[in-house]
Amino acid sequence: MTSKDTELTRLHLTRELGACLAEKGWRVSTAESCTGGLIGAAITEVPGSSGWFEMGWLTYSNSAKVKLLGVQQTALDEHGAVSRVVVEQMAEGARVHSGADLAVAVSGIAGPDGGSRDKPVGTVWLAWAGPGDKLVSECYVYQGDRQQVRAQACVTALQELIKLCKH
Repeated sequence: MTSKDTELTRLHLTRELGACLAEKGWRVSTAESCTGGLIGAAITEVPGSSGWFEMGWLTYSNSAKVKLLGVQQTALDEHGAVSRVVVEQMAEGARVHSGADLAVAVSGIAGPDGGSRDKPVGTVWLAWAGPGDKLVSECYVYQGDRQQVRAQACVTALQELIKLCKH
C-alpha cells in the first residue's frame, strides 16, 4: 500500500467514524505515544470533527502517561510502556479524563531501533475504551519502516473505533 493509499484509507475511515459518532451523539478521545498524534490528526482532517472529537493526549514519555492519564507507575515498571496493562490504562484514562464515550490508546516500538527479542520493532499495543466498562486491547507486529508502522497503527485504531461505535 502506498502512502497515498494509506492517506485515502485514513480519510475514508475517519469519515465513517465521524458519521457513526455523530449519529449516536458520541465523542471520542485519543491517547497516543508511538503514533505521535497521527490518530488525532487523521480525525481532525475531517470537516465537522469538532462535533465528535473531544481531545487527545500525546504522552510519549512514561511520566506523561502517569501525570496526564493516570497510568500506574507500577504497571510501567513491571510491564513496560509497550504492554497490554499500560495501553489499557491509557485508554481508560483518556475516556474518563475527557468525558468522551470512546477512547483509543496506542503505545509501541516504531523503530528503527528500540526493539528487543520479546518486543521487536513494529510491536504496537492498542486499546479501545467504550461506554460502560467496555475495554478491548490487542497487540500487533507491523512490518515496514517507522512511517509505515505508525500509519498501520493509525488505520487499525480507526477501524476498531468504528467497530466499537457500531456495536
